[in-house]
Amino acid sequence: MIILIGNQKGGAGKSTLSMVLANYLTVVRKRKVTILDMDYQQSIAAKAEKSRVLENAPLYDVVPTDLKQFPVLLQVIRQKPEDIAILDMPGKMDDDGLIPAIAAADLVLCPFAYDEMTVDSTVLFAMVVRKINSKAPLTFIPNRIKLTAKYETQAEVEKVIRQFGLITPQIADRVDFQRLSLFETPLILYPVVLPALNMIYEQFLLPGKEAE
Repeated sequence: MIILIGNQKGGAGKSTLSMVLANYLTVVRKRKVTILDMDYQQSIAAKAEKSRVLENAPLYDVVPTDLKQFPVLLQVIRQKPEDIAILDMPGKMDDDGLIPAIAAADLVLCPFAYDEMTVDSTVLFAMVVRKINSKAPLTFIPNRIKLTAKYETQAEVEKVIRQFGLITPQIADRVDFQRLSLFETPLILYPVVLPALNMIYEQFLLPGKEAE
């Protein structure tokens, strides 16, 4: 099972969402997970290295890599169909190396915000994904949402995005995400992330669902 997490817009929260999802799948759902950190900043891989130095072993493997290496890694991933590979993608759409990764995805998750720039990037990302991979479900996650803000265009934005796939419950912007690690999601964050993560798991990742 390959889950691709992407959006053309930088700062959408792809790496944070990758870690939250991996922690959830490992701790709550008892699944075997590997993160392929293909983002240019490789912030997840850096956290994994820091965890080892501090002798806090990550809950799962983190593989620092890039788009060029993905076709070879895919051959290894496909040998363990019961495992879940999470691809943390770079924030760009002008690299042909994206094509094999998008084509291989069994599920595509796209974190987004309601500001105009992020929405435009999100729609472009969705159009590219659909052109390359018409089979993988595309799910959008309103992320880093400020609960005190009024998003006047929210209904219009969601109407456009629903043409491509599902929208999960919102994940609120919380300072507690700064305490997120590869070996723990702070307990206080679970009520914030569970509605979205449970929806994704029950829709697409329950045993039997993955083969549909």
